[in-house]
Amino acid sequence: MIFKDYHLNTIMSEGTVKFFNRMKNFGFIHGDDGTDYFVHSTGLKAGVMIDEGDRVSFKPVKGEKGEKAEEVEKL
Repeated sequence: MIFKDYHLNTIMSEGTVKFFNRMKNFGFIHGDDGTDYFVHSTGLKAGVMIDEGDRVSFKPVKGEKGEKAEEVEKL
């Protein structure tokens, strides 16, 4: 699902965490749109910790090496 966050005026998406390695501070989110998004710990909202299988919302952005997720938070 993709929705508009009118408070931030940004497009937000939803997906499921495929995996997240806390030791290496990165992982991947499988978006509901079928795209896999790279996520780094710096892309998590303050205080958010994610684990495999968590449902999340995020801001999809183009990174240097492909799609990535920012402003990630649990649903």
